[in-house]
Amino acid sequence: MAKSHSRRRRVLAISGSLLLVTVLAVVAVRAAAGPTQAGGVPLRDLAAERGIRIGAAANPYLLEREPDYRALLAEQYGSMTAENVMKWDSLQPERGVYDFSTADVLTAFADEHDQQMRGHTVLWHNQNPEWLDQGEFGPEELRSIMRDHIDTVVGEHFAGRVYAWDVINEPFRDGSGELRPNLWLNTLGRGYIAEALHMAHEADPDARLYINDFNIEGRNPKSDALYDLAESLLEEGAPLHGIGFQGHFHAGGVPEDMAENMRRFTDLGLEVTVTELDVSIKMPASAEELRTQARDYRAVVENCLEVGGCTGVTVWGIGDADSWIPSWFPGRGAALPFDEDYAPKPAYGSLQEALGG
Repeated sequence: MAKSHSRRRRVLAISGSLLLVTVLAVVAVRAAAGPTQAGGVPLRDLAAERGIRIGAAANPYLLEREPDYRALLAEQYGSMTAENVMKWDSLQPERGVYDFSTADVLTAFADEHDQQMRGHTVLWHNQNPEWLDQGEFGPEELRSIMRDHIDTVVGEHFAGRVYAWDVINEPFRDGSGELRPNLWLNTLGRGYIAEALHMAHEADPDARLYINDFNIEGRNPKSDALYDLAESLLEEGAPLHGIGFQGHFHAGGVPEDMAENMRRFTDLGLEVTVTELDVSIKMPASAEELRTQARDYRAVVENCLEVGGCTGVTVWGIGDADSWIPSWFPGRGAALPFDEDYAPKPAYGSLQEALGG
């Protein structure tokens, strides 16, 4: 299908009453939430003094129904990443039909609480709508679909409100240096990565554009392959600005060479960010495992502070009850700095200490 036939756009409307309720809830968060249980100087203030951001992945549904969740997100974190609602299946569930209602809850909250918004993610092999995954598009049509989505999302809707995008998410196979077969690679070839970066830069020239992946925190075949890819993209003139180190660790699993590995990317002129930090524990968590977890959180922040081009650390959630870990890794959990009741854990104290609090 030619591009002119594919660019029908219709943003799904949300009712006036729902919009009013959402706006009023966002405006009232600071007044209604009251003091948190965390104590001490908020992480966001400590991080700002050190010249980095401390952020969290956010869920708009929890934001609306959990007062402690809202309070901690507003008080402790200076940046926010959309956990799921900026992925393709949420933003374009039908071809040419865009729904920004839930994502806009997050951007409104971020605006109200002086937080920077990180976009996650533009191209990924997961969480695509059925019409896209099963469309059997040829290269020309798929390229047109990709451009329409990037122009609409990165450009028309979020330009100026999202400071950085994970444009390419998890491009490599698990545990290897091979590019992951996916819709984009299979149809457009490995050039899809540079094409998407160029499209995103054209859509919003001010946004920082990232490749984001997991198990690249230490030196290994996967991080070596990503380094080679980043170097070649820069040589070709692609607008790549940073590398996202996801940071999904088991307790005790932070690699000793993490800072050294990040530094080789900054030596290319890139910035680096820890984008999805959590440290899971085999349940039930013991006091010793919680201490190990706390040391890991501290080590990650210290690694970031040690590398001049590291812009910050984002934790993947707020409290343990909201973490993705138990559903994906049965028997593991307790991965975040706040517990299931949003009370601070030793990991929270270690984050404060690492930031100088």
